[in-house]
Amino acid sequence: MVDGATRESKTLAAIRRLLLGALAIGVLGTSGELILLRHIDKPAQWIPLVFLGAALPVLIWHAAAPSAASVRVLQGLMLGFIALGVIGVGLHYDGNVEFERELHPDERGWTFIRKTVAGATPVLAPGSMVLLGLVGLAHAYHHPRRGLSRLETET
Repeated sequence: MVDGATRESKTLAAIRRLLLGALAIGVLGTSGELILLRHIDKPAQWIPLVFLGAALPVLIWHAAAPSAASVRVLQGLMLGFIALGVIGVGLHYDGNVEFERELHPDERGWTFIRKTVAGATPVLAPGSMVLLGLVGLAHAYHHPRRGLSRLETET
């Protein structure tokens, strides 16, 4: 059996390390930003912090000893990041809709949408979780330690 590390080129290995480093910096930066913004008022606001906090030991584990298990856990966590980001954009948008309806009950159309998107809470900010999830999935894509599927072992 060929060792997984020898199956991928040095260039691809360097790109994987770069993606993992970017993911770690993004997780730390996003965590710091949420803490500084006091994104902890409601229980739902803790969810991204919990996921970001869970990512740190997973990233350390995966960086120190990559294995099929660490790749799968990382992939699952990154799918969670993506789901949280999409849900977060919806929650931020809904909160802004309520706020704008109170301030401007007669507003409609494009003007209302523009005010909602640029409203009290940053609607697209949770999209950073989607971006982090995609970076993590790009790192794990066909990772040499991911384990071989049945199709790969048959060929």
